[in-house]
Amino acid sequence: MPNIRRVGVLTAAGAAVLAFASACGSTVASTGTASPGMTSSPTTQAPASTAPATPPPGMPADAAVKVTTVSGLGQIVTDSNGFTLYRFDQDSAHPSRATCTGSCATLWPGAAAPGQLTGNGVSPSLIGTVTGADGTKQLTLNGWPLYRYAPDTKAGQVNGEGVGGTWWAVTPTGGEARPATPTHPNAPNMSSNGDTTIGGNGY
Repeated sequence: MPNIRRVGVLTAAGAAVLAFASACGSTVASTGTASPGMTSSPTTQAPASTAPATPPPGMPADAAVKVTTVSGLGQIVTDSNGFTLYRFDQDSAHPSRATCTGSCATLWPGAAAPGQLTGNGVSPSLIGTVTGADGTKQLTLNGWPLYRYAPDTKAGQVNGEGVGGTWWAVTPTGGEARPATPTHPNAPNMSSNGDTTIGGNGY
């Protein structure tokens, strides 16, 4: 009888050990396996765009020529910085030919042509270039070479209008923006060869 009781105790103890081992194994296995639906992956952030902003349609970022309105003259054309552009009666449009050289070009520097020939208020088909006497590219409008006037020190000034009866602010179509009365009938003018002349047409 004692032997049977000892065997029973040992059997019960063995069953308890096996149950404990089984429970531990189950715990280890469960901690090593991710639960369905709980997997995760590293989060990546898209790099910031470095593309330059583009100007709104119809508004060139840096137009070569722009249109402005001046009292007494109406609409005239300026460069990208707002300085009045002029045309010279001794030049020609078809073909484009710039004749202002030497000292004349010091007083009336040619309007340098930028890389992009765009216009704000001016038809792109009218904007072009001509090679000046110094070999640089000069802006043209409807074939006419365009110039700045050195005494125009601020944007919007039109001090060169009518000088010598041969220099005129230019209209959006390349024409002469003439006032009702002469503005500078006796203003000094530089002829195309650099000579200073007074009054009349300067020649």
